[in-house]
Amino acid sequence: MADPQWWRNATIYQVYPRSFADSNGDGIGDLPGLTARLPYIADLGVDAVWLSPVFLSPQKDFGYDVADHTQIDPLFGTMDDFDHLVEGAHALGLRVLIDQVWSHTSTRHAWFRESRLRGSTADWYVWADPREDGTPPNNWLSVFGGSAWTWEPRRRQFYLHHFLADQPQLNLHNPAVQDALLETGRFWLDRGVDGFRLDAIDFYAHDPALRPNPPAACGAGPKLFGRQHHAHDMLHPARFDFLARIRALLDGYPGAMTLGEVSSQDGAFDRCRDYTAGSRHLHMAYTLKPLRQGFSHAAMQALVDEAGGQNGQLCWSFSNHDVERAAGRWNPLPGQPADPRLIRLLLQFQLSLRGGACLYQGEELGLEDAALEEGDLRDPFGIAYWPDYKGRDGSRTPMPWHHDQQHGGFSSVAPWLPVPDAHRDLAVSHQDVCQASSLNACRRFLRYRRSHSAMRHGALHPWHLAEPLIGFIREDARERIVCLFNFSAGSVSLRDLRKLGAGLPEMLGPFGTAFAAVEMVYSAD
Repeated sequence: MADPQWWRNATIYQVYPRSFADSNGDGIGDLPGLTARLPYIADLGVDAVWLSPVFLSPQKDFGYDVADHTQIDPLFGTMDDFDHLVEGAHALGLRVLIDQVWSHTSTRHAWFRESRLRGSTADWYVWADPREDGTPPNNWLSVFGGSAWTWEPRRRQFYLHHFLADQPQLNLHNPAVQDALLETGRFWLDRGVDGFRLDAIDFYAHDPALRPNPPAACGAGPKLFGRQHHAHDMLHPARFDFLARIRALLDGYPGAMTLGEVSSQDGAFDRCRDYTAGSRHLHMAYTLKPLRQGFSHAAMQALVDEAGGQNGQLCWSFSNHDVERAAGRWNPLPGQPADPRLIRLLLQFQLSLRGGACLYQGEELGLEDAALEEGDLRDPFGIAYWPDYKGRDGSRTPMPWHHDQQHGGFSSVAPWLPVPDAHRDLAVSHQDVCQASSLNACRRFLRYRRSHSAMRHGALHPWHLAEPLIGFIREDARERIVCLFNFSAGSVSLRDLRKLGAGLPEMLGPFGTAFAAVEMVYSAD
């Protein structure tokens, strides 16, 4: 655990604690349940575990509405439980990253309660007067729909919220706000965490002049947010100043790192590179861009081309708690269950790209989004937009541990979201004993990635092959590896490609992969 550069090209396993393992029979996952399952995570062969928020929260947005940055919500356990988790993870060789939600808080946070009364934190949030006719200060929209402004009668001003009205935006132009947040970060670093996943960093700073956004070139569908060009409500250059202060804090803790979440707005990959270039800002960043797009050969090729860039430290995420799982979203056979070969293909593709990787819990099992009824929904976003948009609950259903137990072995009682039968069929207990399963394929490929220096640290040289093939070479001073992927349900002849790699088959089967060591050049050591 002594390598301060461990995070370079690391594989990080994201846990959504509400849905991972319930130890006390209340239907909600918790820290002791997660601690008990750490050996499973370590056995996958990942480098770190990232926890979605477990801080004190009214749970309006399931933890992303923080009411106290330095308290554990009793829903998940105690501070002692958290300390035991960190200790247990470190004993297994796992680093621990925690979410830091630093763009906004809950309306129940003491900072906001004081701010709305114009107390000592009066200017810690983004407040503005109404226009003369009583309407909001400008046309900015919430990601979750409607105006990004809510009237606060006690202060007689509007406050800004990029997400739910329960999540007021912090004024990160104010150095005192930055100071307070950095102190909460120091609190967790002192407790032994190995870094932070930083939520929604594109929203860290807004235009102080509150200029209105222009309309988007095209915008349709039920989500109003897509109808604006977000020129002023986000992406203000001042966010880089705060990121530099975050990096300075982390630099005082050798081996600690930051992983930034970048939105899917235009220029996402360029921003990832800007955020991680040099040593002044973030260590790594991933973008929601791949998670917001459908499957196409052109889209997958574009990911390879981005991975071939030499600047910055990209991390690759294909699924998480906010989007439809990749197994379903990228299934080229709509209406059919994802082919197990496709699951293995996606895992191998992601883990072969240059950079780090985030695996979301259940991704290694090949889980697709759960098909939920309207009455099952808990996500306010999904409830508001049903049925045009079914929300995020489908990707948040509990982890299926045992195929022959009620609720998939997640809990002894009915959980907060149901465990579908299709997920029980893919449970860990079922896949663990099947060598051909997605779970064991994931374990094997993570070992392959770890054992090949070109896969972990080498450059990536893209090819541009005809559909349905995607190909590239990973190469360092020790080895060169050809990586080929067949993103179709039919066989593809490789006759013309055989000269590129000894050991390549004549045909690449449906949803197939081929890896071949073209040339092994070992250094003197």
